Amino acid sequence: MNTVVIGEAVVDLAWRADSTHISLHPGGSPANVAVGLHRLGRQVTLMTCWGDDLPGELVRSYLDSTDVEVIRIPSVSGRTTIALAYLDEANGSARYDFLATWDQVDLSIPPHTTLLHTGSLAAAAEPGATRVIEACHAHRGRPGHAVSVGLDVRSVVLLDRGAYRKRAERLVAAADLVMAGDDDLAWFYPRLTPEAAGRALLDLGPRLVVVAHGAGGATALTARHEITVPAPKAHPIDAGDAFQACLLDALLQSDGTVHLPTTPTELETVLRVSQARDTPRDKRDRPATGP
Repeated sequence: MNTVVIGEAVVDLAWRADSTHISLHPGGSPANVAVGLHRLGRQVTLMTCWGDDLPGELVRSYLDSTDVEVIRIPSVSGRTTIALAYLDEANGSARYDFLATWDQVDLSIPPHTTLLHTGSLAAAAEPGATRVIEACHAHRGRPGHAVSVGLDVRSVVLLDRGAYRKRAERLVAAADLVMAGDDDLAWFYPRLTPEAAGRALLDLGPRLVVVAHGAGGATALTARHEITVPAPKAHPIDAGDAFQACLLDALLQSDGTVHLPTTPTELETVLRVSQARDTPRDKRDRPATGP
């Protein structure tokens, strides 16, 4: 039994507000989630694209160093995605501009896959987003299997809020679990509270929605229950890559199958366990692009 993560591996060109120099950091949200699960001892495969170019060589070298199993998906353009990250160390925020390509030729999910995870650019950039949604629909619905989505907003990829929301909702409708932060939900549903926005996502079909509130902890929502667990002291809970990896790890059983909690006790336990885990954060585990 195996976990498969589908999505981008990118090179960040990090530009700090107090510096005239740019530093290079390979990563990408799906890639970071795969690395986090691997560090937590899970069997995981990353399906991603990169080009035969200098940024692609940096991605390849980085992924080789992690020991994560990687399936390199052929793409039409043969380009590596690049993100220009503007960093403000004063408040810990980051703003991204993407030179994005997500145009994989084929998505053949390996056999014995139980958990299929995706999100970020893979949910927004076409033509790859539609292929990811098709793969999620094909995987969903079998006992012990699940589809999870990290709803990281990358608004610069699709500036039309309504079009982006519709595209994301198509993916949510193919998921069993959706993870999002307050900032993501505020961008998609600016007139709703985070909890109401989480309920709106539940109405699309997933069985579990988890909303991260920063210093306010995290909330788990199902059709019948809503449980909020405060963040550990001095440990804000955002919806970044490390939290996603820890939450998925808490849902995976010893045989690799997935159990989604249904009772208040199970929901509270999963939130507390995932918040308490200490998996190393990748350098790109920063706040998502704002509106």
